[in-house]
Amino acid sequence: MSKSMLFSLPNAEGGNFNIAEHLPAVVYFYPKDNTPGCTTEAREFSALLPQFTQLGYHVIGISRDTEKSHHNFICKYGLNITLLSDCEETVCHQFNVLKEKNMYGKKVFGIERSTFILNQDGNIIHEWRKVKAAGHAQTVLDTLQQHA
Repeated sequence: MSKSMLFSLPNAEGGNFNIAEHLPAVVYFYPKDNTPGCTTEAREFSALLPQFTQLGYHVIGISRDTEKSHHNFICKYGLNITLLSDCEETVCHQFNVLKEKNMYGKKVFGIERSTFILNQDGNIIHEWRKVKAAGHAQTVLDTLQQHA
């Protein structure tokens, strides 16, 4: 049995978002707002949100960006998913998604694109790591539909 992965983080409106009030959920971690892969992933999750909602799941994206960055990202692309700000990386560490990456020849720590399905108790029941952005939202939805 996995441990409960409950957390609270600020949302794009500056309010506090407590995951315990929004379970079950699809929680996905992504590197940065307004970058090509992250934009693709956010737009695909947004487009499929009605199907996730029909299955009873909330969709939450988390990155190290600020609330203001998330707000602008949501407005720019008309996103309808919840984006949370983990500037202090506490939830990133909780889910172990910070990994060493090689960027332009330099080693940096960044978020490894990852997705987790949390059940009603906040336990991880499925996870994907090293995700390719394009088509991933559909893969997650297909997995939930197979187990519905």
